[in-house]
Amino acid sequence: MSDTAYARTARTTPTRYRERATWEREAIHAVLDASWICHLGFVVDGAPVVLPTIYARVGDRLYVHGSTGSRPLRAAGDDRGLPVCVTVTLVDGLVLTKSAFNHSVNFRSVVAHGTAHQVTDPDELAVALDALVDQAVPGRSADVRPANAKELAATAVIRLVLDEVSAKTRNDGANDDEADLGLPHWSGVVPVRTAYGTPEPHPGTAVPLPGYLAELG
Repeated sequence: MSDTAYARTARTTPTRYRERATWEREAIHAVLDASWICHLGFVVDGAPVVLPTIYARVGDRLYVHGSTGSRPLRAAGDDRGLPVCVTVTLVDGLVLTKSAFNHSVNFRSVVAHGTAHQVTDPDELAVALDALVDQAVPGRSADVRPANAKELAATAVIRLVLDEVSAKTRNDGANDDEADLGLPHWSGVVPVRTAYGTPEPHPGTAVPLPGYLAELG
């Protein structure tokens, strides 16, 4: 792994559309920082399991949130850790072509492999929990009551060091076959964006809308 790129491995090198892949740290971090929902994959009793959950990136560490009662979090508490695959996908557009076969999606994605370990150090856990809150709503961790002892006992976080990781992106138009160009069907790209609505205060909220929420999105 260099200062600017992660090392390529067999697991992080796609077999199709390799030109869409990158191992550049800046590009991978940009995708991870643009979202806060991941899918955590692991194996239990010989069967694959994939769970959606929240995550946050702090440097080259990916923190994934869960409950102390969940299977992956318990397994990650073992000294050997838990082999996992974490994926993040952002959809940027629907690519519609004149043929059904050539339809596609414009996207940005990251796939990270490695062994996850449960975060047990109190200082690191505090950093991870604040990051998990701020990943979804920047600035929120400084404007809430910190978790108490009971809540901390019910919360677990696992750490995956970013090492075996790559990103893949498609950002292209509709690629119609030349033989289809004369067909009377619409083709093009429908952009897809995430939009935040107007915050709706709880009846018990007496404070004005915080600036970080007014600026969200």
